[in-house]
Amino acid sequence: MNRLALAGVAAAIVAAAGVAYLGRGVPPWPGANLVAPAAQAAEAGAPIYFRDPDGKPSYSLTPKKTSDGRNYQPVAAGADLSFDEPDAPMSMPADAKGARKVKYYRNPMGLPDTSPVPKKDSMGMDYIAVYDGEDSDDGSITLSPGKIQRTGVKSEAAEMRRIRTLVRAPGTIQLDERRVSVIAMRAESYVQKVADITTGSRVTKGQPLMEIYSPAVSSAAAEYVATMTSKAIANIEPYGRGSKQRLTNLDVPESIIAEMEKSHAVPLAIQWLSPRDGIVLQRAAIEGMRAQPGDVLFRIADVSVVWALVDVAERDLGNIVVGQKVAVRARSYPGRAFMGQISVIYPQVNKDTRTARVRIELQNADLALLPDMYVDAEIDIGSAAPVLTVAENSILDTGSRQTVLIDRGNGRFEPREVKLGRRGDGYVEIRDGIAEGDAVVTSATFLIDAESNLKAAIKGFAEADAAQAATADGQMTDGGRP
Repeated sequence: MNRLALAGVAAAIVAAAGVAYLGRGVPPWPGANLVAPAAQAAEAGAPIYFRDPDGKPSYSLTPKKTSDGRNYQPVAAGADLSFDEPDAPMSMPADAKGARKVKYYRNPMGLPDTSPVPKKDSMGMDYIAVYDGEDSDDGSITLSPGKIQRTGVKSEAAEMRRIRTLVRAPGTIQLDERRVSVIAMRAESYVQKVADITTGSRVTKGQPLMEIYSPAVSSAAAEYVATMTSKAIANIEPYGRGSKQRLTNLDVPESIIAEMEKSHAVPLAIQWLSPRDGIVLQRAAIEGMRAQPGDVLFRIADVSVVWALVDVAERDLGNIVVGQKVAVRARSYPGRAFMGQISVIYPQVNKDTRTARVRIELQNADLALLPDMYVDAEIDIGSAAPVLTVAENSILDTGSRQTVLIDRGNGRFEPREVKLGRRGDGYVEIRDGIAEGDAVVTSATFLIDAESNLKAAIKGFAEADAAQAATADGQMTDGGRP
């Protein structure tokens, strides 16, 4: 209910009382004088109705109390009825507004409807005057303190920070190809004896694995011993070197050759030794078996260093380089991180998954990481130096255009287009558009943006109406000719 409606009700009551007075020739009650007291009450600021103290849409023409015993607040005839706070500091005083030029009047409900002259809407509400300077050309918007408080607007200064951005990629543990050894015979052999070693056993370099008899090895050994013991050719180096090379070509261990040089005796069976420290991945040797050239009898791998092969999304490849530190977490050991670094980025992208394979070298001294174990890699691709950042939720992103709202103080907010960089830890890098220390709105950004768009639309309608009115005036001045 606005002031005009209340005035109309009061006028109707006074008119009814006047009719009764004229018809009967006497006042309705002794000493009644309706018109003068009503005018005096209006001048004195007497309440014309009472409203709910909590601002609820509840009114009364007589004093009233709420359900919890509080009095309704009186409203004088001169009180300003508004949907905003009556004491909003952003509103201009009446005398100051009177001295300024009214540009147009806008719909009080925010509809895209303007008028060059004062008018009312369908509910009897007055259109709101818009003065010069209230709608700037830079797209900024001014909000009252009450609206800022209700919408929860908060601002935060743009600061220099180091953005920590993580690329997460799944993968598996694989053996280091350079740390795998295969023991296979290079000549027909017979396995005489196999050590107490099984698949999964840990062995050390030089540990005996088996004893074999090979006619080819025995023949080469006998020739080498004969060369060393011959008085005629013992001192001729080419003969001795050739005999020893035959043993080396048959993959006889160096320790066995040294023992023959010392004892000048041909062993019946050759003891085969482990070539490295590691885990026995395969044991195919069986006592008494016949091994053909090329048959794999043992397969041993050093797992103190392993690889993590992870699949990185194609969009993240530009931020990954060889040598970057990586934290690998195994699902079998929650809370533990295995540190390593990128050694190889494979030069191929999987066309089905759009990922590229990356190799990470990991130390595995305690043998916790096993081949084919699932792992998750976290690659830090953040900036090494601090960069200008703002909160990520302060960005208004339309896809092709990114903007932020600058808090200029006194309830004034200005949109500013920015260029974005990396993201991480809830912040985004700003490469262009704002400076360090600028106050950027971090909450209620969409509400402010909607208000700004609404005012821009209203301004556009007002300018269109003004242009249309100017065209009509020109036609009337021209005698009605188009």
